[in-house]
Amino acid sequence: MTQSRDTGSELERLEFLDSMEGITRAEPTAPSRFLRYVPRGALLHAVYPGVLAALIIGLASTFLSDHYGAPVMLFALLIGMAFHFLHEEGRCVAGIEFASRTILRLGVALLGVRITFDQIASLGLAPILMVVAAVATTILFGVMLAQQLKLSRTFGVLSGGAVAICGVAAALAIASVLPRNPQSERDTILAVVSVTALSTIAMIVYPIFVGAIGLDHQHAGIFLGGTIHDVAQVVGAGYMISPQTGDVATYVKMLRVAMLLPVVLAIAFVLARQAGAGARRQATLLPTFLLAFAALVAVNSTGMIPKSAVAGVNDISRWCLVTAIAALGMKTSFKALIAVGWRPVGLMIAETAWIAVVVFSAVTWLV
Repeated sequence: MTQSRDTGSELERLEFLDSMEGITRAEPTAPSRFLRYVPRGALLHAVYPGVLAALIIGLASTFLSDHYGAPVMLFALLIGMAFHFLHEEGRCVAGIEFASRTILRLGVALLGVRITFDQIASLGLAPILMVVAAVATTILFGVMLAQQLKLSRTFGVLSGGAVAICGVAAALAIASVLPRNPQSERDTILAVVSVTALSTIAMIVYPIFVGAIGLDHQHAGIFLGGTIHDVAQVVGAGYMISPQTGDVATYVKMLRVAMLLPVVLAIAFVLARQAGAGARRQATLLPTFLLAFAALVAVNSTGMIPKSAVAGVNDISRWCLVTAIAALGMKTSFKALIAVGWRPVGLMIAETAWIAVVVFSAVTWLV
């Protein structure tokens, strides 16, 4: 009885941690004898069932993606949503919350090893200005159109950032600094599902488009890298045309990914200015994983990290993000998604069209 009370107290304490929202619905069972002697043993005991469930869904999603060629993130979302009941009550709740927050932030931070300052500088000034303009105007367009469609401003920021920067990873990073509300998880899932679907469609349609209008390899690569949402789809579309197009598209895409840090820091700063003192104290703690992202970019730019290590860190980052997506899927039901109607999807289609127009104009007149 004493051990049960101690465990319950530990769970009550953990519920105040930012990465453990929702843990109050977890069943307060006693840790094993081994975990009593392990640092943070109560935390490990609380989260491992849910984390393990999310990881298994990630493994299944990776298997299906490798065999059928569909985006692994989409599989992880859909399979995770089929296991929504695990998040309603029971031992998996705490781990699902942990995976959707802490593991997510770890995965985003590790994305920094994919970028170097040399990659950014090699593109020249014109593509940099194009990317900055496209990212900024797409987010602003998303915010304004969201208000016209009677959607929340935060969803406009979330969807606009996902479309403008790097798809799923940007959606998850931006969601982690936005204010928490009952619709937060649903909005994140909507953004992730929509941006994945639109990115896959763009991977098929945009190479046909640039071929039809006669863009050369360099300009085609700039257009593909500046418009398609997810990195994998950019690579697939670019190398579908030629190795040169694939290389240019990848570099431009990495420049958009590099915008993740300043955009999310700017969002956190604006939210801190608008919030009260208590919220401001919370907001100052949020960008820690973004500072890690920036540090990894700086270290990777020095060439100190071996290519084999970069590949290994990229794999860890991908697994963290797949696990987090599976957890987000388990936190959301199909019924909740259907209830939101057509407006969020229509917003993201409009944002996708907007960034395509901006980038195409830049490719035609400036680059």
